[in-house]
Amino acid sequence: MLKQHLQLKLGQKLAPQQIQLMKLIQLHTLEFEEELERELEENPALEIAKEESKEDDYSSLEDSYETEGTESIETDFDVDQYLYDDEPSYKTSSSNYSSDDEEFDNESLLTEGQSLYDYLLEQIHLANINKEDLKIAEYLIGNLDTDGYLRREIKSIVDDLAFSQGIYTTKENVEDILENYVQKLDPPGVGARGLQECLLLQIEKKVSSDKAVSLAANILRHQFDALTNKHYNKIIQKYDIEEEDLKDALDEISKLSPKVGGNFDTQTITINQEIIPDFVIQVKDGQVIPMLNSKNAPTLRVSEEYKDILSTYSHDKNSAEHKQAALFIKQKLDAAKWYIDAINQRQNTLLQTITAIVKFQKDYFLTGDEKSLRPMILKDIADITGFDISTISRVVKSKYADTPNGIIYLKDLFSDSLTNDDGEEVSTKEIKMHLQEVISKENKRKPLTDDALVVILKEQGYNIARRTIAKYREQLNIPVARLRKEL
Repeated sequence: MLKQHLQLKLGQKLAPQQIQLMKLIQLHTLEFEEELERELEENPALEIAKEESKEDDYSSLEDSYETEGTESIETDFDVDQYLYDDEPSYKTSSSNYSSDDEEFDNESLLTEGQSLYDYLLEQIHLANINKEDLKIAEYLIGNLDTDGYLRREIKSIVDDLAFSQGIYTTKENVEDILENYVQKLDPPGVGARGLQECLLLQIEKKVSSDKAVSLAANILRHQFDALTNKHYNKIIQKYDIEEEDLKDALDEISKLSPKVGGNFDTQTITINQEIIPDFVIQVKDGQVIPMLNSKNAPTLRVSEEYKDILSTYSHDKNSAEHKQAALFIKQKLDAAKWYIDAINQRQNTLLQTITAIVKFQKDYFLTGDEKSLRPMILKDIADITGFDISTISRVVKSKYADTPNGIIYLKDLFSDSLTNDDGEEVSTKEIKMHLQEVISKENKRKPLTDDALVVILKEQGYNIARRTIAKYREQLNIPVARLRKEL
């Protein structure tokens, strides 16, 4: 049986304007420029000011319009519904959830180029190959990844050819086409099914009687596991060679590329990285001065032309068409005014945040020495600025600063702290630097184990567990001692 009942619930919901403001704060300079251009295109009532505009003019006009014309308009229209139906896209395109986990490839510019796929197709079409085998070769090329490897099983490709292409062939025939046609294409190593095969395809292209090249080929073919695990003594004993001979062979192997498709993209574009700093930090007379990039601080204003049009329509209260046009124009003016306020809030939030960071890390900006970095977490800056931690997180996300010591990523300034033997708090970044320095000076013939690194850092006053050393080493992309071994 159905029953009706009342239920009260308490909840919090962000307004669309608040969501948009959070998104604006998170954008870095390039994205912000794109967002601003899009808004200028969508709202003709918003424009870039060439000179100072007077917002008071709009405010007084708005008050006049509301007192004189709102009552009669509301009798003809549901204003709330009207505004909702034609609300600007930047107010309605957001869902009410945090986007902190969004991943951006923010510093990329796209330029035209040739893909690995197109490059290989050009070559295979010049090969002396029958029509059906050509289709199989094209299908194999289409299954290569961005590094030029064929990661799929041949059996799966045979099945796909039958179901999707109507080509019935055998595993042996596909392997034959792969090895005799696709793997013969440029760049050498393309079409390999693994690293070992990729390196072998490249070394075999080096037609040479050179002893080092021959030895390198033999090592790759028969002693690949020993090579990858750096069991050099085993290789020396296996081939009864001198250490210098092995060094020469390793030099040849080091010239080979593990990712032969690295100069190409999977699409017809190439990616060029470009970073535009969001902040500029200057040092003058011992003072650190933070500033916004000028592109982050545009001067916007409400269109004078639209204000004049609104004034014209507001005087005619008898025409329904004029009333509807007036509502539309007023909506655009309101949206422009709100957007200007949002941009101002963004600028203020960014500037307050970078000012707090600069104040907290003043010694670092003055010296440029990373060892001067103080332990700093998001909460430290939130406490100084009065903003929420999530707001600080959005500000530093994907943001860069141009400093006298080069361009830095703001997130690199943040780190946890540990207490040294003197009872002082030190940044984990400082400890990582010491760790990296110790490893860089080690004897590469006998690299230091994690246990040995624990002892050395303890002697320097950093009492750290072995698992923490291992974690920091991995974060620094430093391999274990066995893989750091050199001849």
